[in-house]
Amino acid sequence: MEEIMSKHMANSAQSSNSSESITLNRDTPIQHSAKDAASLGAEALAASNFPLAISQYTKAIATHPQAVDYYIKRSTAYTRTSPSNLASSLADAEVAVVLGHNRGKRESIAQAQLRRGIALFGLGRYADAGKCFEWAKAMSPKEKSLLIWEAKVQDKLSGLESGDSKGEATVKEVPDADTEKAGADAKKAETARASSEKAAAPKPSAPTASTGTLSTPPSKIRHEWYQSTDSVTVTLLAKGVPKDRATVDIQPSSLSISFPLPTGADYDFSLEPLFAPIDPSTSTHKIMSTKVEFILKKATPGQKWHSLENPHALPTTSNSTSADPIAQAILNPKPAHDAPPAYPTSSRSGPKDWDKLAADLTKKPAKKAADDADDDTVDDKEDTYLPDDDEDGGDPANAFFKKIFKGADPDTKRAMMKSYQESNGTALSTNWAEVGKGKVETSPPEGMVARKWGE
Repeated sequence: MEEIMSKHMANSAQSSNSSESITLNRDTPIQHSAKDAASLGAEALAASNFPLAISQYTKAIATHPQAVDYYIKRSTAYTRTSPSNLASSLADAEVAVVLGHNRGKRESIAQAQLRRGIALFGLGRYADAGKCFEWAKAMSPKEKSLLIWEAKVQDKLSGLESGDSKGEATVKEVPDADTEKAGADAKKAETARASSEKAAAPKPSAPTASTGTLSTPPSKIRHEWYQSTDSVTVTLLAKGVPKDRATVDIQPSSLSISFPLPTGADYDFSLEPLFAPIDPSTSTHKIMSTKVEFILKKATPGQKWHSLENPHALPTTSNSTSADPIAQAILNPKPAHDAPPAYPTSSRSGPKDWDKLAADLTKKPAKKAADDADDDTVDDKEDTYLPDDDEDGGDPANAFFKKIFKGADPDTKRAMMKSYQESNGTALSTNWAEVGKGKVETSPPEGMVARKWGE
């Protein structure tokens, strides 16, 4: 028996070496494919994705039908699917037992007999399962799970009636499994799966010569531009833009182009508003194999464009008006000196124009010309005043406040001095009843911030 086993192992080793040499010389990619599928199958089995594990191990068996471990792992996946496919699990385990004996690998034989016994136990063949567990234990006495399965078998056998076929062992240690047929079945299953996937895959429509196919990814499409005295040239760098399916629109203040992408979506490129008006009637475009070129004729030759688009211009539409107050306020803000600063006030009638009031009160009667002797030309009801430039350095406001302070009572003077000093010159009040209640806070004009000296 040992001599027969030794010869068989030698023949198997020689066959294996021969097969390995052929594989390395001719089918190296197939070997890599089997290993990749087996790795994916192991990952799926560990993640409890048993249908995927079965699919991947079938693919691995189709390219390497003599791998004992692939059958053992697929048998495990068949057992753990929901519902379990115990018949397929038993078939794989018996093939693995035969291949394990052919290779003379005790560990492989033990694992194959264990899987075989588990499948038989699930099928209700308890005595046969017990025999497989005995054979597995003979090859691997330290396998811990065998104790559990043996106890389960004894429990089931003890509950059977006398003469029950489930209690009779009929299995052989080395089953009559056809390993070549198992490998061929795996190849057929893999071929059928690949064919079904190929048939189910959507077929891309073949582009015609007239439409072209965009070969530049949308994320990498870019544009460039340069100008001459009378034109601006814009280049869209995109390969394969379909001529008969592209839509170009050139307007006095805008440029746009739209064309379909291979994904079915549309790519849109637009410039609006342009930096300056153009003449659409003389502007041209050309779609080439590697780019799209636009030549825009300037409406004002000689005008220099600083950019393609004007960020300060509003796009014109048919229902828009030029009298939009919000847009005009944003685009054409008034200079700061056009309006004097507004000072805070508690008056119910609103803030006063102190500059105008000071100018009116500090005017003096106009001097008459020496040669103007006609008194009838002077209106008796209203005197004409001119500013007194000699008083207080020509500042009418300061002159006005001095006159108020000079003719005021003591409480008014104290109110003016206290409010002016404590507010750092931002407030001036004549009401001592209000100012005398506490400190007058600094109140800068609207739009300004009060800061300490040196900040």
